[in-house]
Amino acid sequence: MSDFSSKDSTSPVRRRTGVDPISAVKVPERLTEAVDAWAEAHRLTRSDAICKLIELGLKMVLPDSAPAHPIASDAIGIEEIAVHEIESLLDPALPADERERRIRRLTEGPPEFSHERIDLPKQRP
Repeated sequence: MSDFSSKDSTSPVRRRTGVDPISAVKVPERLTEAVDAWAEAHRLTRSDAICKLIELGLKMVLPDSAPAHPIASDAIGIEEIAVHEIESLLDPALPADERERRIRRLTEGPPEFSHERIDLPKQRP
């Protein structure tokens, strides 16, 4: 006889709470307390609160109009910062065309690696 058929009638019966998979995560006690307070304020269970907070967080991080490649969208801002920093390091006595050449060389990188850059348009052969 199997162990499953000889259940003790006094043992608690587990009921199914949903069809979604269960995910276990380690959460610091301070964060758990904050989630519980948020859940209570919104009259939710801890599980529902965690789901809602994750959804809210993902909406903030991943807007609907997310670019095809997030690194490519940040590349322009990063390049502007790099150009500013490079300009501050270059000798002010250099001619303008030499300054531009050096900045372009440093921001675009060596031509050997240009095919690896994801933020630049691909060159047609």
